[in-house]
Amino acid sequence: MYDNPISCLAQPGFVDGLHCVVTTVSAPLWDVLIWMLIGIGLFFTLFSGVAQFRLFGRSIKSMLGSRANHDDDAGISGFQAFVTGLASRVGVGNVAGVAIAISIGGAGAVFWMWLIALIGMCSALAESSLAQLFKVRDGSTGQFRGGPAYYIEQGLGQKWLGLLFALALIVCFGFVYQSIQSNTITLAMQSASGCAAEDPTCQSQWQIYKHMVGALLVVLTAPIIFGGIRRVAKIAEVVVPIMALIYLLVALVIIVMNIGALPSVIALIFEQAFAFEAAGGGLFGSMVSVAMMQGIKRGLYSNEAGQGSAPNAAAAASVRHPLDQGMIQMFGVFVDTLIVCSCTAFIILLAQMPENAANLSGIQLTQAALESHVGSWGQYFLATILFIFAFSTIIGNYAYAESNMQFLKNNTTVLTLFRMAVLGFVYFGAVVKVDVVWDMGDLTMGTMAFINLIAITLLSRYVFVLIRDYQSQLKSGVAHPVFKLDNYPELKQKVKSDIW
Repeated sequence: MYDNPISCLAQPGFVDGLHCVVTTVSAPLWDVLIWMLIGIGLFFTLFSGVAQFRLFGRSIKSMLGSRANHDDDAGISGFQAFVTGLASRVGVGNVAGVAIAISIGGAGAVFWMWLIALIGMCSALAESSLAQLFKVRDGSTGQFRGGPAYYIEQGLGQKWLGLLFALALIVCFGFVYQSIQSNTITLAMQSASGCAAEDPTCQSQWQIYKHMVGALLVVLTAPIIFGGIRRVAKIAEVVVPIMALIYLLVALVIIVMNIGALPSVIALIFEQAFAFEAAGGGLFGSMVSVAMMQGIKRGLYSNEAGQGSAPNAAAAASVRHPLDQGMIQMFGVFVDTLIVCSCTAFIILLAQMPENAANLSGIQLTQAALESHVGSWGQYFLATILFIFAFSTIIGNYAYAESNMQFLKNNTTVLTLFRMAVLGFVYFGAVVKVDVVWDMGDLTMGTMAFINLIAITLLSRYVFVLIRDYQSQLKSGVAHPVFKLDNYPELKQKVKSDIW
């Protein structure tokens, strides 16, 4: 049975009480959400004809081609939308999140990360295609914006639900996730400095250093987010491919160095994936193992498939057909989990861990694993890479939140105040306890995903229309399909723009 949130009032201190409330509310939500993610992902997979596999090659072609084929000042390029999505996806979740999943759920959690990504690729295709279809032009700038709040309002005719989603996303990506990124940066720098948890003098010093790190992040973040989504996209276009490539190359070297042990590690992942230990109470919670819960939670945090976040970047792109951006974001899920998260998992599972590994959390566990492979410089390397990962995620997260803030109130003064609040949470995360921000992230992420999954299921017929339209054009010999809304009168009545 779940605890009563009222009982959390007995917890000493505000932070402990808040943490108690968050975990108490989050547990039953996630017990249901696990099955929604799997069920709705399978629904789109089956009724789209396994589109994530059939259109996989086309998704790579669309992503690469979009970098050159961009001639509309109203939107960013498809490639920029892809890397903006990756800037948010590829970050702390790929490094610290994977470590947390393995430390709590065992090696089997990796299997569930893989599975939810493969299923979720089709959910990502659906939500980003819908975001493109229902995107609008900003009245003051003429630029594209959209996302779940927009397709909920137009497609379902339920503005109140769109407002609720926008509010959940703003809290999640504008505030909570920003705290997670800055928190992980602080932990990585503390670990790289050699500050041990059992050293009281060092811990006391880091209470001061944390504030310095938070202030530095605020100074670096401010000029980027005040430049809006276009500046975010330009920064992400340069930073994301470089940082991801460096991390992947180091991981590949480590895997090659330990190639003999790789088969046994893969076998361990599959063996422990089905070792059952109930993750929660109630009917739904008792049906989910710890490995399954942790793998799916951390997988969703990392790849965001079905969560309703990446569609906000997808909507800002200028493309010929809504499905183009759907496929591109679908490929982003593959890159995030099947490639980057897998690299982190193998770095950890192939390592000879130190005796104090049980006391390490998140990023510090990954740093210890990397150090066991390559020596002490691994701590500094990962701290540097993580800083770039997390910082790019901060600006990528902001891009999502900005679009939804404009949905709530498209006002310059309100947007300025919001940006200042975002910077405040970047600072807050650098100095607060790690488990609090991660659990707050699970709650807000779960709320978003719950609303979005229901919405895309109710709008699924439009997703299938887009898929059929795209494929019919390909079969008729059209090299680059173009969507024409006039061909679909019923749909035209719902779309509130003249873009298509």
